[in-house]
Amino acid sequence: MPELPEVETTRRGIAPHLVGQRVARVVVRERRLRRPIPEDLDVRLSGQRIEAVERRAKYLLIRAETGTLIAHLGMSGSLRLVEAGLPAEKHAHVDIELASGLALRYTDPRRFGALLWSADPLGHELFVGLGPEPLGEAFDGERLYRLSRGKRVAVKPFIMDNAVVVGVGNIYASEALFAAGIDPRREAGSISRARYDRLAAEIRRILAQAIECGGTTLRDFVGGDGKPGYFQQELLVYGRGGAFCTVCGATLHEVRLGQRASVYCGRCQR
Repeated sequence: MPELPEVETTRRGIAPHLVGQRVARVVVRERRLRRPIPEDLDVRLSGQRIEAVERRAKYLLIRAETGTLIAHLGMSGSLRLVEAGLPAEKHAHVDIELASGLALRYTDPRRFGALLWSADPLGHELFVGLGPEPLGEAFDGERLYRLSRGKRVAVKPFIMDNAVVVGVGNIYASEALFAAGIDPRREAGSISRARYDRLAAEIRRILAQAIECGGTTLRDFVGGDGKPGYFQQELLVYGRGGAFCTVCGATLHEVRLGQRASVYCGRCQR
């Protein structure tokens, strides 16, 4: 599933080509996504000027004059810019054609994504109860420390909880915990404020670095320009169970936490 850096990479790629443009028409070839595409999406969006392209958690918000298109890429979705009228490949479910002659094409082989319309996007049920953005000022070690008191859940699923902080998915949680020297199995409530300060800083650093690398391509993620991300070349633990730790040389262990594979170093992480 595309995580926050992949979604932010997509936003940065498509925003310069969308903002200020008017939508000529919307071509919907398949409405049956995780949540059905609104029947009247073409009527609502056609003729609208796109005012901004924003991100909240792993959702893209394409703001028009009278409403906002909420887009989620699901497990296999992508938004790419193509020439309007370009023949649709398999699984190309929606084209948002612009007056510029370009089209924003939504492709999703598994159809687990979503394209929804809302007059009040941040009031939508999808966003109720979400925690702060990990790169914003509201997120820090003090928040992690305060919310973790009394928690017996392992620290990795704790930082992946969207009510605690949004967008810290499996890949980046694993990498941040390794960088902070924290065993992902440790009870969240047993970790000190100082160690949470370091963990918050590493979450910020790693997510920012991943965004600059264009995200992580593990299967078929591409950004808005069709190019893959390259952060997978920087991964130190994720997906490396049984390999040697790049810091100390010990064998990396793999366990399951919250139904997710978690790789860690028994020497470097405590």
